[in-house]
Amino acid sequence: MTTDEKRLFAVLVGGLLFISLGTFAMAAPETTTIDGGCCAPNQVLAKDFSAYYTAAWRLFHDPAQIYFHGLVNDGGPAIPPKPQGYKYLPSFLVLVSPLLLFPYDSALSWFDVIQFALLPAIAALLYFLLRGRGLVVTSLVTTAVLVLPLPLVYAQSTLSASYYWQWAEGQSKVLQTFLLLSALTLTKSGRPKLGAAVFAVGAFDPRFAVLAAPLMVAYTKDLRATVLYSAATFVLINVPLLYPPTLLGFLSMVFTSGAVTPPFPYTFIPIVALLLLMCVDRREIGMNV
Repeated sequence: MTTDEKRLFAVLVGGLLFISLGTFAMAAPETTTIDGGCCAPNQVLAKDFSAYYTAAWRLFHDPAQIYFHGLVNDGGPAIPPKPQGYKYLPSFLVLVSPLLLFPYDSALSWFDVIQFALLPAIAALLYFLLRGRGLVVTSLVTTAVLVLPLPLVYAQSTLSASYYWQWAEGQSKVLQTFLLLSALTLTKSGRPKLGAAVFAVGAFDPRFAVLAAPLMVAYTKDLRATVLYSAATFVLINVPLLYPPTLLGFLSMVFTSGAVTPPFPYTFIPIVALLLLMCVDRREIGMNV
């Protein structure tokens, strides 16, 4: 890009962040509401963040119950009506465990704020990954990822149902998008070992790691190191699965609720980011995969 194009891109990103801030502000009141959320109008549910918060507490105090859906009489957080079921790998709990220093409502708000602060970094990562693709392509991809104006019909009046429910539920999809894009950037910039380690950390919901894998293969200059370091880091950060009750709980979750989890609005945040990169770099993927 020329200097003028870089300035135009910076202005665009500023405008997109302003739009995203509006969605964030509209979603904030929903974080304290106990209702059916986006997709269960006839139920009364705690927010998705309740699963992370409760499971993080159980990781340190009652690891056998990490994947139990509901309240447990073990002295843990009591989140009405009951916490949602945890469906990720144990590695994610290490990332969110510092939020246990705060009460549940404050922790949810901080989780949203921290993730919103990652949006400019996501724009910078996309800028690097799309180098040489021109202002139009870079701008279109960045707009789609930061705002995601998909024609999804849900019970709210915002430009992006995906981001509204990301913030309203205290979801983790912005964090995972940031981690996977960081892994791709590190790998593409010639640091496959570090990129592989970050990729393993970002694979706490393996569905999106699988989607990102062709890009990792296409970008890496050392496939062997990428595979080995990803596998080693993945095993290390998921060591709680070596505890048999935790492993059994994980497997039970995978083959029951985990296997039938449908795509929700916020699911499209990493999906769109990765699919667009795959479309742009389809030739590289075809050559290396």
